[in-house]
Amino acid sequence: MSIIKVKTGGITADAITDALIADDVVGTEHLTANEVDTTALGADAVTAAQIADDAISEEHLDVTAITGHTAETSIADGDTLLIHDASASALRKMTKANFVSGIGGTNTPAFLAYPSSDQSIANATQVVVAFNSEVFDTDNCYDTSTYRFTPNVAGKYFVYAQTASNNTDDFDAWETQIYKNGTSGTALAFAGVRHENKDGMHSSVVVDMNGSSDYLTVTCYQNRGSATNLRGARYWSFFGAYKIIE
Repeated sequence: MSIIKVKTGGITADAITDALIADDVVGTEHLTANEVDTTALGADAVTAAQIADDAISEEHLDVTAITGHTAETSIADGDTLLIHDASASALRKMTKANFVSGIGGTNTPAFLAYPSSDQSIANATQVVVAFNSEVFDTDNCYDTSTYRFTPNVAGKYFVYAQTASNNTDDFDAWETQIYKNGTSGTALAFAGVRHENKDGMHSSVVVDMNGSSDYLTVTCYQNRGSATNLRGARYWSFFGAYKIIE
């Protein structure tokens, strides 16, 4: 059998077809870069085993990677979210409960107290009001025996108080004051009225607390000419505060 020698220059484009190539004779050394185009890949031909770790970046993702999934109208505490952990430069999963706990904040500590009974206020005297009953106290920061609110958490607090008399006579003065660290400390807010009966004064203020030793109290002053009672009922006299979210 004679051998016919064919120079490569004598082979026209596409002259060698699949039928002329024996099975299993073309090795990787005969393939150049980008030799296999997308039309040569069958559906699902590239599996996870052929994809290097960390090889798929955002430019290879279509928006349907998110929008193509079934929509949810609510999220349970145990459902997971995908986040980027900046400190580790890595993707992490987090439950909805943990995600929510890490954002925003709460208006606590918070409390609301009131006097359970009338309190006698001597004439021309300023006294700490005995708010000895609680409506709520989220962090047990209010003392019903000393009538002090010591939040133990640093931050800004909205503080409010109201005192009302239980007497129909005219007064020279009826005053409600909010103090930080006692009457020898800082007067934060004042509300007063003159020459009225059945007086009730509301006072409020935002105050910065150090979270360790600062405390708040409320005082009442009256100048009726004789002792009179502060009205001991929740809706007439009260003292409360809550932390502002920053």
